[in-house]
Amino acid sequence: MLVVTATATASAASEVLDRIVAVVNEDIILLSELRERMAPYAQRIHRQGLDPDNERKTLFKVREEILNRLVDEKLTDQEIQRNEIQVDSAEIDSTIERIKTSNSFTDEDLRGFLAQEQITMEQYRDRIKEQVLRTRLVNFQVKSKVVITEEEIRAYYDDHPELFGGKIRYHLSNILLRVPDFSTDAEETALRGRMRQLRSRIEAGEAFADLAQIYSQSPSAADGGDIGEFETESLSPQIQAALDGLKPGQTTATLETDQGLQLFYVEAINRGEGTPLERVRDEIHHKLFTELVDDKFLSWLEDLRGQSHIKIIN
Repeated sequence: MLVVTATATASAASEVLDRIVAVVNEDIILLSELRERMAPYAQRIHRQGLDPDNERKTLFKVREEILNRLVDEKLTDQEIQRNEIQVDSAEIDSTIERIKTSNSFTDEDLRGFLAQEQITMEQYRDRIKEQVLRTRLVNFQVKSKVVITEEEIRAYYDDHPELFGGKIRYHLSNILLRVPDFSTDAEETALRGRMRQLRSRIEAGEAFADLAQIYSQSPSAADGGDIGEFETESLSPQIQAALDGLKPGQTTATLETDQGLQLFYVEAINRGEGTPLERVRDEIHHKLFTELVDDKFLSWLEDLRGQSHIKIIN
């Protein structure tokens, strides 16, 4: 009798420890699956040294995310079976070899990494198999239906001159009024007022170069304030922000700089020679294709969720 009772007690304890946390159509997700997937994340969160309340909230959020991921994996696995998609051991081996090469891993490095993540080689091979199968499912359900047109590639190229059009160079002139050391508040206020007046006169149509020759205390005053061309990245964040949106013939607001009060006038905006479309066509195609596949896969997965019976059991 004691043996039967002990066995029954152990069985009951096992049922408590491992229960169903989600139903996905005809499949179930067990608490043990969820705990196994959560284990590495839980350890990292614990090492962060959060207070108990924040640690509990973070763990709960991660638990929800991982459970949703497990639901999505069950759905995709069901679709893999329905479409009879398969992968053999040789393909798993070649995928692992590619991963090792891309990370410059030896066999020992990979096994060390897996040990650190508390994953056995058998578990790792199973995960690689799942990834390859799901990649094939995406190819079957999504990628084969995605088409990127030449017009879309051209539009992306034209809409991103900052990536392909060469660096922007500003041809600038300036007016500088130096602020004397130990100047009073009244003196600084008067200098700011003078700069506002100069800017108003420029906006009213007076030539920037003429005013710079008369009033500027910059070494470039004799040249009408012309200080040359600058690539955007070479300018200070303060000047970049002031120039943002300006066109040739426009002037910045008064800037308070280390040299003194300054106005910058945009003589011209030039762009260096860009990268020809022919050289970046494949790069743009890959980017647009990947983004569209990601969007369509999420949409497909959302539709699949809507057509499926999913029950989360807290």
